Amino acid sequence: MTFAHGMAYRTGDMDPLFRDHILDHYKNPRCHGTLERPDARVEDANPLCGDRLRMDFRFAGGRVAAVRFSGSGCSISQASASLLCEAIEGKTLDEVKAITRQDVLDLLGVDELGPVRSKCAMLALKTVKAAAYGVATWTDEDDK
Repeated sequence: MTFAHGMAYRTGDMDPLFRDHILDHYKNPRCHGTLERPDARVEDANPLCGDRLRMDFRFAGGRVAAVRFSGSGCSISQASASLLCEAIEGKTLDEVKAITRQDVLDLLGVDELGPVRSKCAMLALKTVKAAAYGVATWTDEDDK
């Protein structure tokens, strides 16, 4: 099934390979936990779905040396956090700042999400961008 812009979906409508990919990261999250004495700690939430996310970052030499996340929420939000944490470890802050909404969708293996699920998926991106830019919260809703 092709996803149309703004279309709501059920995970049952997704290609089984991508659904399994998301569920694997939800049930077996990578980079899950916290860091003792992180260089940055960012917390954010998605009130539409009840997702809550905390990410701890350690930086060294202008790179993300370590990142861990904790929180609760739907499979999309938690899988997105797991996938994004894996993707940014070792990256420069400029590379992290350049991550887009499309990059997150690519990590999830989906073409598009409906407006509510999109907020779930982009919660991790907002959190990562806030840390990369050194701000408390990221407010760019487009996340280009």
